[in-house]
Amino acid sequence: FYHMDLYGSKERFDIFPEELSGQGERSLGDTRRESALSSEKVQRPQEVGYDLEKEVAELAKMYGLDEDREKELELLEGHLEKVESRWPPAPTEKAGSQGSIYNLPKRSSSAKDPSQSTKQQGLPDEASHGENQSKARADDEAESNVWSREGRSSGGMSDEWNSQAVSGEEEEEEEEEEAADVFCSTCKIPIRAFDKLFGEHKDHEVAQLPSAVESEKEEIHKNMSKLEEQIAQMENVASHLEEIFITVEENFGRQEQNFEVHYNDAVQVLAQKYEEQLEALGEEKRQKLEALYEQLVSCGKHLDTCKELTDETQELFLENDKAEFMKTLIFLPYNYRLEEFLKKEVDLELSTVPDFEERVIDVSEVEQLMNSINAIPAPCAPVINPQAPNAATGTSLRVCWGLFSDDTVECYQLCYKPVSNERHSEEQAEHTLKVKETYCTITDLMPNTQYEFWVSALNASGISPPSERAVYVTAPSPPTIKSRKMRSCENAALVCWESRDVNPVDSYTVELSKLTDEENDDVITESIVGIPNCEVLIHLQPTQKYRVCVRAQNLGGSSERSEPVLIHTTGTCFYLNEDTAHPLLAILDDGFTISCDELENPECDLPVYDNSFTRCIAILGSLIPFPGKHYWEVEVEEDTEYRTGVAFENTPRHGHLGANNSSWCMRHIITPSRHKYEFLHSGMTPDIRITIPPTRIGILLDYENCRLSFFNADIAQHLHTFNSHFQHYVHPCFALETPGILRIHTGIATPPWTAL
Repeated sequence: FYHMDLYGSKERFDIFPEELSGQGERSLGDTRRESALSSEKVQRPQEVGYDLEKEVAELAKMYGLDEDREKELELLEGHLEKVESRWPPAPTEKAGSQGSIYNLPKRSSSAKDPSQSTKQQGLPDEASHGENQSKARADDEAESNVWSREGRSSGGMSDEWNSQAVSGEEEEEEEEEEAADVFCSTCKIPIRAFDKLFGEHKDHEVAQLPSAVESEKEEIHKNMSKLEEQIAQMENVASHLEEIFITVEENFGRQEQNFEVHYNDAVQVLAQKYEEQLEALGEEKRQKLEALYEQLVSCGKHLDTCKELTDETQELFLENDKAEFMKTLIFLPYNYRLEEFLKKEVDLELSTVPDFEERVIDVSEVEQLMNSINAIPAPCAPVINPQAPNAATGTSLRVCWGLFSDDTVECYQLCYKPVSNERHSEEQAEHTLKVKETYCTITDLMPNTQYEFWVSALNASGISPPSERAVYVTAPSPPTIKSRKMRSCENAALVCWESRDVNPVDSYTVELSKLTDEENDDVITESIVGIPNCEVLIHLQPTQKYRVCVRAQNLGGSSERSEPVLIHTTGTCFYLNEDTAHPLLAILDDGFTISCDELENPECDLPVYDNSFTRCIAILGSLIPFPGKHYWEVEVEEDTEYRTGVAFENTPRHGHLGANNSSWCMRHIITPSRHKYEFLHSGMTPDIRITIPPTRIGILLDYENCRLSFFNADIAQHLHTFNSHFQHYVHPCFALETPGILRIHTGIATPPWTAL
């Protein structure tokens, strides 16, 4: 019933394990029959147009494979193509009565091509499957008898079959040794795709062999990385252990030396105590002997006197003559002497005792020395480091120091105070911190200020002498950009700022960020360093948008960025200079609109600046210090008389614009008959009639071509051009001669119709 005979290979028995146990060893006839059938079936797909994909789908349905295993079926399809490629080609007819080796007897209609029966009748059930098996066995026995008779009649045919059998066995061995093409993730071994579908790995998770190899290599690489990290850690530990070994040896040497010093000191103290006690004992002995000797001498003298008196008394008693006895008593005051002697008290007690005073050596000092063997000495003075680059901010400093000795230190005492200067001549307060490390970050400091630091080391024995003092300085405060004083044009900008620090800084750095994409905020940053003053002229690219920040620099480092400002290089930008405004002239909130409500007394008593206009109600714009062309527009009202143009910095403040040789302006006058326009310089004007009163005046200043042109921007009409050599950079100027307003528009690209 199975239309694809795998030429007796092992896969066939894997697919039908029940047949292997029931059949045992096949006979030669069975093998020859199967070979013939396989040859016939190989030829048949080539003849009738074999549909391999359809047969694979039928196989999947036969063995209960669901649609989720399409990938596995593709692997099976590739495997079957490999097997078909190794099937032997269909043998050709041989000459003679023997016929073809595979020319089998015709079988009954029940043995038709199973593929045809499958297509017509569907898949067979279990009963039909057993019936087909029994029929196949009967046919095999019949064919075996036929082959036996033919084999006995012809020995050549037997030799040819033997060669075919050997060839079949070789192909079977090759198929058994077929290389694996998938990897079983459950068993962790490479397998064939065929085994995944029909073998013991059917329900296991598999993966493509290259991807499994890459996954395993990646896992091995990860493990190797971990192993390398472990090796590095172990090497670090080993290095640390070696350092500990060396430290133990050094500490032992120091402790041994310290013990020896203390031992010698203790022995010396004991020897000194011994000598002192021995000397005191000898002195006591001497005193005792002297006292006893003196008492002994006194006793001897007393004995001599007693003996002398005794002898004299005996001699007197031996005198027989009584007269002589009495004469002797009278002339010799014997009784008196004897009485006087007896009156003397004799000290019969010992002047000293033979026992010596019990002396004990005071070993407290020795004990103190012995107890101080493990005591550590007071540390030496640390060495404070000079200030490192970028170790400061506007409000903090990082101070570092070192201890170039083997002394034991428990902590450090860091002291600091601001450096006194001329502004603060009084003594500054000291601050003290205790830290464990050899560095410390001090916060809450003043920007751009010098501080002096010194440090001491402490342990249980005391505090070290202070280190040498080192001066550190904090970074400056961020500058403040004066946006009202910034000017720009299509290819340059003048940036101005001011310092917020009391002490001067060393230099400034301007950082430019060109905004290339407003949505993604992509920036290209450039820096201009070493700027000594609070302004800089920078060259830019036209029609771009820039973000500008400023930093201040000193020995302590760089300040934080200032608040950024935006610069558009689409046209010339300037601001109105309030210091030059007439007292009656007001600047509105937008900074570009001027107005005047009354003109009764231009020379009023209102307070004015030294640089203000006093007669003409006028104001100057900021200086335009860039070469090239500059364009701006002034929006006017038809019923307002005004003047607008340019002027030098030194134009007279008590005169009118255009009435001198330092200013050029366009003047609008309303007469009863018409609007009159004058183009004034040194009080002179050409005779020009303008029929359409402009409400928006365009002004083009061309330094290179020495031109100042006026246009009616509403209709792109040229009004007049001054041809004058400007010896200095000029200011835009504006004036009102009747109550009204003027609106100035800057940052406008130069219109193409302004080209003369």
